[in-house]
Amino acid sequence: MKRSVIPGRLKQHIRFCKSRDGARIAMAAVGQGPPLLRTAHWLSHVEHDARSPVWTHWLEELSRDHTFIRYDQRGCGLSDWSPPSTSFESWIDDLEAVVEAHGLKQFPLFGMSQGGAIAIAYAARHPDKVSQLVLFGAYAKGVLRRDPTEQQREEAETLVKLIRLGWGRDNPAFRQVFTSQFIPDGTHEQHQWFNDLERLSASPENAATIVETLYQLDVAAAAESIRVPTLVLHSRHDARVPFEEGRRLAGLIPAARFVPLESRNHVLLRGEPAWAQFLEELRSFLGTAAADPLARSGLTASEKEVLTLVAQGLDNAAIAEALAKSEKTVRNQVSSVFSKLGVNSRAQAIVLARDAGLGVPARDN
Repeated sequence: MKRSVIPGRLKQHIRFCKSRDGARIAMAAVGQGPPLLRTAHWLSHVEHDARSPVWTHWLEELSRDHTFIRYDQRGCGLSDWSPPSTSFESWIDDLEAVVEAHGLKQFPLFGMSQGGAIAIAYAARHPDKVSQLVLFGAYAKGVLRRDPTEQQREEAETLVKLIRLGWGRDNPAFRQVFTSQFIPDGTHEQHQWFNDLERLSASPENAATIVETLYQLDVAAAAESIRVPTLVLHSRHDARVPFEEGRRLAGLIPAARFVPLESRNHVLLRGEPAWAQFLEELRSFLGTAAADPLARSGLTASEKEVLTLVAQGLDNAAIAEALAKSEKTVRNQVSSVFSKLGVNSRAQAIVLARDAGLGVPARDN
C-alpha cells in the first residue's frame, strides 16, 4: 500500500485489487467516516489528481464527512494499461472488485460523467448495496446511441482520429480541445494541468478505445429500474455533456431529484457558485448538511455570491464592480453575511467560506 499526502492536510492510501479477468485496478481512499464511493471515469490518475488544482477541492470536501474512495479505470492512471478487455461490462466488474476489496456492505455511490452509467448499472444490479445514488454530469446514452445526425457522427469519428493523432504529442494543442470542453472557465494553470493529465492518464490508443466505448453506452433500461434514492445534478451550460442529457436521465429514474447548476464546467472548479451549491445539495441528500458551516446560516443566493468574492480577497469596491452593484449595497450585504455567520471580521468569514468550498485568492490567468 502506498501513502501520498495531498497538499494541505489530507493523506490518501493507494492500493490495488484485481478485477474478474485479472486486470489490476488502482484504488485510493482519503478521509474518515462512512464510505462514499466514486465510480471510475475517463481521465483519472489517483496519485496525480491528489496534487491538482482541478481535483484537490473535490477530495478535500468529499472526504470531510466520509472515507472517500475512488479508483482508476482500467487503461488509465495507475490501473492496468494493457487490460484483457475494455468494455462496459468489464467496467462494472472493476467496480464490483473495488467494493469487495473494501468489504463494503451498503454505501452511497457517486458517478460523474461516464461513471454515472457505471453507477446506474451497478445500482440496478445491486440495489441492496447502494443506499443513495448521486449522478453529476452523467448521461444514459452515448453519442452514437442518441439518434445522431450525420454531422454528429462525423464529429464523433473526427474526435477519435484526433485522439489517435495528437494525444501523445508534446504540443498540447490537440488535447486542449478536450480541456476546453471539461473546464472552459479554468485558469491557465488549470488548463495546463488538465492537458498534462490527459497524456499521463492514458495512451493514445487506450484513450481512443475508451471514447469509442463511451459512444455506445446505453443504460436507459437500467435507469428505469433504479429503486434507490437518487440525486441528479448537471451544469446548465456543460460543454462536454449537454444539459438535456442530464435532464433526460433524471426523467428515466423513478423519483429522482434533478438540480440544475449554473456553470459551464463539466468538472466544477473551486470558488465558483455552482461548487458551493453542489456541496450543499450533496450534503443535504446524504444527511451530512450539518457539517457544512454555511448550511444553517440562512444566506441568500446573492449573499453567497458576495461571500465567494470576499473569500477570493476582493474588497467591497471590487465586489461592487464585479457584480454591477453599488458599493453601499455590497457593504450592507457584507454586514448581513457577517451577522448570519456570527463572525466579526473578514478574516473569520473567509475561513468559514473556504471551509464550505467557497472562493480562492484571486490570481492571474
